[in-house]
Amino acid sequence: MTTTQFPKRRGRSTLMAVALAITLGGTMLTTATMPSFAQQMTDVGTPRAETLIVDMLNARVGNPTNMNMYQQGVTINQGYHQMAGALLYDIDTAKGSQIPDLAAEMPVANADFTVFKVALRQGLTWSDGQPFSADDVVFTDQMIRNTPALSYSSAYAAQIASVTKVDDNTVEITTTKPTPRLAIVLGSVIYGNPFHVVPKHVWEKEDAATFTNFPPVTISAYKYKDSDPNGTWFLWEKREDWQNSDVGQIVGEPAAKYVLFRSYGTEERRVLAMAANDIDILTDISPESLDILRSQNPKIHAWFNDFPYANLDDPCERGMHFNTSKAPYDDAKTRWALALAINAEQASIATFSGMLRASPIAIPPTTVLMDTYHKPMAQWLAEFTLEDGYKPFDPDYAVRLGERLRSEGAAGIPEDPEALRNLLGVGWWKHDPEEATKLLKAAGFTNDGGPWLKPDGTPFTINILAPADFEVESQRLAFAVANEWTQFGVPTQVQQMQAGAFFTAENTGDYEVGSYWGSSCAITPDLFVRMEGWHKDYVRDNGTPASSNQGRYVDDELSALIDKLRAIPADDPQIVPLGTDILKELVQGLPVIEMFGTSKFVPVNETYWTNYPSAENYYEGPWWWWSNFKFIAAKLKPAAAQ
Repeated sequence: MTTTQFPKRRGRSTLMAVALAITLGGTMLTTATMPSFAQQMTDVGTPRAETLIVDMLNARVGNPTNMNMYQQGVTINQGYHQMAGALLYDIDTAKGSQIPDLAAEMPVANADFTVFKVALRQGLTWSDGQPFSADDVVFTDQMIRNTPALSYSSAYAAQIASVTKVDDNTVEITTTKPTPRLAIVLGSVIYGNPFHVVPKHVWEKEDAATFTNFPPVTISAYKYKDSDPNGTWFLWEKREDWQNSDVGQIVGEPAAKYVLFRSYGTEERRVLAMAANDIDILTDISPESLDILRSQNPKIHAWFNDFPYANLDDPCERGMHFNTSKAPYDDAKTRWALALAINAEQASIATFSGMLRASPIAIPPTTVLMDTYHKPMAQWLAEFTLEDGYKPFDPDYAVRLGERLRSEGAAGIPEDPEALRNLLGVGWWKHDPEEATKLLKAAGFTNDGGPWLKPDGTPFTINILAPADFEVESQRLAFAVANEWTQFGVPTQVQQMQAGAFFTAENTGDYEVGSYWGSSCAITPDLFVRMEGWHKDYVRDNGTPASSNQGRYVDDELSALIDKLRAIPADDPQIVPLGTDILKELVQGLPVIEMFGTSKFVPVNETYWTNYPSAENYYEGPWWWWSNFKFIAAKLKPAAAQ
């Protein structure tokens, strides 16, 4: 069997690949060794052929008996978010447009976009048989605004003035200011939305600040069945009345009777599980692991069949995020110095064997956004100067990386410079330790041949927060950047954290540098969804959860541009010019060192289920961890029936 030829890497990943190859080498899977569909059961007691098994994005859940999506530090990526909940509006990424979900149609606005009629989908019931109605939406509104302990409360009340019942199937929503994008404010475009409608008849008896919502009463096609007390797996069962759910009305009956969200732990264990057909969908692995999986199991497929294998159009990008309210990261010169101390070419190789597309601006380098922003801004980036007149942009980053990849044996790397920029990015910042040194000294740092000292005279060391056993790209990128900064003379360590603690630290400002990504997302040329979150209105004191702008970045000019963006609809001709100005402002202040788009190696296994989306079957993107996954899952077909 021919295997994928990835560029060679040294270190832990190579050792892991060798170990996996040895482990799997004697157990090559063939149709002769596969157990019969009729006989095989999962270890949680469900028929394997009726169970879709999904790798949990955030790994093991630390508080498995808490599914209150409004509480700080609670994850719902164990299946509630993807299979059991529903939003007013969701997203069809293949068509590039929102769709009504709990709502029956898109909102109807008055002339100044301050009052909206929202018709609700009829015939829906909660998993306990109670009808879904306008009362649930109104109750959720009141619960959020009247429970200030919820981190979403203040941000929500700042945008939504009231939600009132018109009749059982209609609500009227009034906003605090013109809001042309109400469906985005209260619905999903990327991943999900914090506005989760809850069942009034359950939550009205509880204190939302302390209620654990376990086991949850659900609204979509699946209900809670069982889970591991240690948080390693969660089982969801198709409702008998699935036709009374959003999925039942929009797509039809899902084929899988059960959906098991499971964490096997480390990447090695997860890869072994998929190779042995114990996982159908993986959420995030390395290119080396994909190479082994494809060589060991012919039923496993990536998004592309050839280079770059990964999906490159994930709507978030990865980089080093600063808490700009904490010295010395409150000075843009410090942030720029750290950017120029990074050899991005080396960081790309160390992270994902060079299979990453670089991005110097605060939105991901997807195909659409590259054409709309990255390429048109390349000339401005080339002419952009820092305060001392230095031009930091390197337009030939992709050309050099392409040459290096070819020299290391990577197949399918183009030679044409423009083709390389299309594949690997329009460019990035120069690796210039000399200029980085000048900037640090200008910011008040000192270095007399020994370690760097901060302006206050204390040693300059960095601690990067990073995901532990999830979001592999951000996890690896943290170590790659730590190595670059350490080589520059700033001792840097990586602190890996489980999901709950990792995101709580970001929201509460309990960090200085983190390998995060949430503020660096976009999916259409209208950059409102995450750019709006950079407004200074969202800044909170450290220790207080922030729903957006977790970097506590205050830029009056940026906020003024965002105010203009807020006031115009998504189809306004000023959308792209205004978005460009916002991106320029973020380049100048550099509150985040944006680095790479997200290369999603999220393979699927067709042993038990087929009709997954792929580059050749593009009815959706591979967003297994988004709220719209339930619509994808409902389109999967049992392999035994083929």
